[in-house]
Amino acid sequence: MISINRHASVCFSIFFLLLALNFGVRADNVISLVPQTWQMLDYLATDYAGAVDQGKIVNAPEFAEMQEFSAVIHTQIVALPEHADKASLLIQADGLTALVEDKADAAEVALQAHRLADALLAAYPIPTSPAAAPDLARGATLYQSHCASCHGVSGGGDGPAAVGLDPPVIAFTDVERADQRSPLSFFQTISQGVEGTSMISYAEQLNEADRWALAYYTGTLAYTGDIERGRALWQQDTGARAHISNLDELSRTRADQISAILDKDQAHALIGYLRAQPDALEQALTGIALARGRMAASVNAYRAGNNKEAIQLARSAYLDGVEPVELQLSAIDSALLARIELGMGTFRSGLSNDIGIDSIVKQATEVDELLVNAQKLTSSAGNATTTFFGAFTILVREGLEALLIIVALLAFLNKAGKRETLRYVHAGWISALVAGGGTWAVAHYMVDISGASRELTEGVSALFAALILLAVGLWMHQKSTGDRWQTYLKEKMSDALNKKSAWFLFILAFISVYREVFETILFYAALWQEDQKVWLLGGIGAAVLVLALTAWGLLRTSRRLPISTFFAASSVLIAVLAVALTGKGVSALQKAGWIDVSLAPIPHIDLLGIFPTWQTFLSQLAVVVVLIIGYLYNKRENTST
Repeated sequence: MISINRHASVCFSIFFLLLALNFGVRADNVISLVPQTWQMLDYLATDYAGAVDQGKIVNAPEFAEMQEFSAVIHTQIVALPEHADKASLLIQADGLTALVEDKADAAEVALQAHRLADALLAAYPIPTSPAAAPDLARGATLYQSHCASCHGVSGGGDGPAAVGLDPPVIAFTDVERADQRSPLSFFQTISQGVEGTSMISYAEQLNEADRWALAYYTGTLAYTGDIERGRALWQQDTGARAHISNLDELSRTRADQISAILDKDQAHALIGYLRAQPDALEQALTGIALARGRMAASVNAYRAGNNKEAIQLARSAYLDGVEPVELQLSAIDSALLARIELGMGTFRSGLSNDIGIDSIVKQATEVDELLVNAQKLTSSAGNATTTFFGAFTILVREGLEALLIIVALLAFLNKAGKRETLRYVHAGWISALVAGGGTWAVAHYMVDISGASRELTEGVSALFAALILLAVGLWMHQKSTGDRWQTYLKEKMSDALNKKSAWFLFILAFISVYREVFETILFYAALWQEDQKVWLLGGIGAAVLVLALTAWGLLRTSRRLPISTFFAASSVLIAVLAVALTGKGVSALQKAGWIDVSLAPIPHIDLLGIFPTWQTFLSQLAVVVVLIIGYLYNKRENTST
């Protein structure tokens, strides 16, 4: 048992390290360095074309500035806190520096700079959008009072104060330049200014809401003639609406990002309209409708040759479209949900493996048919019966796995006569419930837990618990053979359940319960409606009663079993749970996009964590092989002694 604890402590450390990497690094210098570095990347992507043309320097001072910026970008990334993606960022920064030094094509430099900027924000997240839709009327007023004297009344760079300025002021009506800029670009420039130019920082003069209003207004000036066309496109074309669903996406979107999927005129119209009318995002697609739109957009991106964009849209279709209603749909038709998850996973793998447009269209059509059925079910959901049985079944289903583990631990300690250690197990599962309540509060009142973060957390925690259960199951089987248990009692019991071992039991109890609570409380948050609260609470109460009676029955039965029989039965139970959790963990990582999906002729048995994919099947098969080898080894050891 002590050796198990040592391995478990290492695994536990790895588990929390993965969680830390998943939710990002937080440090004081992130707040200042990341916006500065991002702004330089954005500036370099936009202005490099004015320094180099067809491999020749056309503006020496501007080119020298581009060289300086690329060097400073590398230096500032070096100064950021350590992160799993930092080495990759530095490699990308080196690549950008090399492109600048080689006087590469402007489009290639812009693409590299924007990719590095996106990767920077993914590794070191900072706020990238306003808290609410900006007030464009306020933005127009601020522009005339603070910007028009230099940039001109209409943004043409022809204001009276612009005469003689070096470098010259920017013309916001330059469409080619505007295509490279997002509202976030303008916001960072307004907030920080541009060193070496007449553009000062307005962080002290304007509050954050005013700076966002000014940024959004400035971002419309190149597209003023396209706004009405953009309105029609937004209202009539669900595929176009699938590209932008919230303020954060709108604030970071450049016209050149979507012009390869929509045509350039449509991209200008859509961007111009949404920046001028950000309130229109209230009409954005949500839930299954968003999933359908992004699947269609993914096919269009793949057809246009933009495989990376297609994969991102396909992943978003599940994580941003299906994931928020997954638990609601699971309570109504879990079989349909399983087919959707499998179909969307196969579609993503097809994109990654570049299987051809005909196959992609066929897969997308099949998934869309499933999504249409899901859309009908979720739109009609919300009645009392659905709420009650949804709340009941999800808690019984998710709680049973955790209950079996906790009961096995409690029964083991009772059999071992170590009742003083029971409090560590009880503290573990009670702490998990408290942590689950905290998770609900955070998800409900503070931040929105993303689909990717949720699936990643569930996947890693399931695999961690499976690893520990695998070790525990083999250990229990060893004690159930021959007189091993009596020998163990005489020689090792005094050390096996010391304080360190007791804390191991706390950790196992906590992880086993929290991973189930994590999913369950997010489901209840999705079901929570004022007019359905009584039915929701009724379903929870009924499920708690069933679980309590089950626990009582299992504990009562375990007391009557002979010690060797108890250990043999427990080892089998824990082995089955280890196999099931392995399948569920791999499946969650498939949903998060970390593992490919390859169909296998295997039935789907959710209770046992069996999914019809080769990745889940082979991972579970590996666990079964380890268990068989371990059991055979235990029997041979018992025979030899």
